[in-house]
Amino acid sequence: MTISLDNTTVPAKDKIASAEFFAEIFGLSVTPGHFAQVQVNESLTLAFADEPELWGGPGFDIKTGQSHHYAFHVSDAEFDAIFGRVKAKGLPYGSGPYNHTDGKLYTRRGGRGVYFEDPNGHLLEIMTVPETGT
Repeated sequence: MTISLDNTTVPAKDKIASAEFFAEIFGLSVTPGHFAQVQVNESLTLAFADEPELWGGPGFDIKTGQSHHYAFHVSDAEFDAIFGRVKAKGLPYGSGPYNHTDGKLYTRRGGRGVYFEDPNGHLLEIMTVPETGT
């Protein structure tokens, strides 16, 4: 059996607002309930919960590197759409976890990527993976 992540809890000061932000940026929808759930794909759900950050967040603590980091492989078209929404909202973005506001993209293994924060300071990352010929 292949191991795959089914769901994970995302701590938030306001679970609905956080889930709605994520859903809007990624072009998805929210199912409210005990958790504000966002179905990312057929096998992954993010369950947003009203929970405080253990380090006193929100925000990325650059001194300790503490934050929640969620990274997503996306197609080139999805990258363009998501990154377009990030820029349209005027969100700072950047090329790495410690320079996630430098206004640059990164390239790695033939793909491109970018980091940006959600309203709770969680570090979100989208990256493309080059298609391989068969």
